[in-house]
Amino acid sequence: MNDDLKSAYKIFSSIDSPRAKWGKVLVSTIRGFLDIYPTYFQIRNFYEIDLDFLLKNEKLDYVEQLLGALDIFSEINQESYKFAARVMYENNLLSAAYNYMQKSKEIYYNDAELQFMLARYFIRVHDMETAYFYNNECLKLIPDYYPALIMKQKIEDIIV
Repeated sequence: MNDDLKSAYKIFSSIDSPRAKWGKVLVSTIRGFLDIYPTYFQIRNFYEIDLDFLLKNEKLDYVEQLLGALDIFSEINQESYKFAARVMYENNLLSAAYNYMQKSKEIYYNDAELQFMLARYFIRVHDMETAYFYNNECLKLIPDYYPALIMKQKIEDIIV
């Protein structure tokens, strides 16, 4: 948070833990030179949390670097764009959220969670027909997904 990336990297290097190993990747990414590549699980466990934290703390240069690494990260973990999309959505950056959902959809369309996120997005932008479509796509993949079943009923109450 104090913009002392050199010290942060040293501290992370002195600790043997999954979080510290990710911390080294995070600092490398922020510096713009990935000398250590993250693992699938590091991205899954930490990327979204740290992106959200940095965004909320207005570390926009750092956020840009993390978003700029998505092409690389998505080759390691195909859900990387979805993680970024969720952070953007929860922070009311709807256009960015939608763009990252689209990129995620290009990589792996049959992700039920992504389909549900798209349905939520389209409800938020008042496009109930499209929301209904994506909610049904989610239910095709996981027919008993309770949140999607509830959403389906709510949408049907509005459009029918």
